[in-house]
Amino acid sequence: MAAFDTSRTAYGSSAAASSLISRMFASVVSWNDARVTRKALSSLTDRELEDIGLIRGDIEGVAQTSFFR
Repeated sequence: MAAFDTSRTAYGSSAAASSLISRMFASVVSWNDARVTRKALSSLTDRELEDIGLIRGDIEGVAQTSFFR
C-alpha cells in the first residue's frame, strides 16, 4: 500500500516567505513602538522627565532600547 506525505508543501520557499513576512511585520511593529515611546517622552516637561529618573538626552536611548528588544 502506498502512502503520501501530506504534511509537506509542494514548495519549500513558502515557509521561508512566511518567515520573512513575519520578521518584516515584527520590525515595523517594533519601530512604531520606539517612535511612540520617543514621542511620548518628548512631550513631557523636564520636571516630569526628572520625576521618572530621565533627562531629555536619555530619550533616544530609551526608545532605541525598546526598538531592539
